[in-house]
Amino acid sequence: MNKIITITRQYGSGGREIGEKLAKKLDIKFYDKELITIAAKESGFAEVAFERAEEKATNSLLYSIAMGMNAYGSQDFGFSSLSIDDRIFLAQSNIIRKVAAEGPCVIVGRCADYILKEDPNMVSVFLQASLDFRIDRATKLYGITKEKAAEEVVKFDKRRANYYNYHTSEKWGSIGNYDLVLRTDKHSIERNVELIAEFLKE
Repeated sequence: MNKIITITRQYGSGGREIGEKLAKKLDIKFYDKELITIAAKESGFAEVAFERAEEKATNSLLYSIAMGMNAYGSQDFGFSSLSIDDRIFLAQSNIIRKVAAEGPCVIVGRCADYILKEDPNMVSVFLQASLDFRIDRATKLYGITKEKAAEEVVKFDKRRANYYNYHTSEKWGSIGNYDLVLRTDKHSIERNVELIAEFLKE
């Protein structure tokens, strides 16, 4: 199987765990936060810079202002005119294209579905689940209260949507943009992995 599987997911839906187990089942490479480490080494930016760029995306208006302030303030529309955060995104995009070119793999998040949308071997998956399921999962995984888990679910979904919407011309979570959409709360983690694997075979 020569496929690049990109997984976009709602917070608490089990996306990372499903992606990791899918990669293991298919015996291919898995990338999530590992991309930050690779991009940091090759670009010269610190890993924390990549993390902060994503954290800024919690407020869509402030994020757009922060990102666009330097990106379009110059008559030079080359790399030098971009904001630090846009440069970081480009560095990460280059790494995503590089690992995809090296062979089949599973990539979680980081706008990979958009970055690789012209790749004929890319299959995009969106994982979603009910709010109650995601809150319950976050409570159990991170040992936090339901109130805190509810805040985290809303915050991280908003951050992911703002980051994605800013850096791409698509809308995060719009099901028409994905090859496969799954409700992860309808099945076990293992069954979700099997469903994706079956889809890939077909």
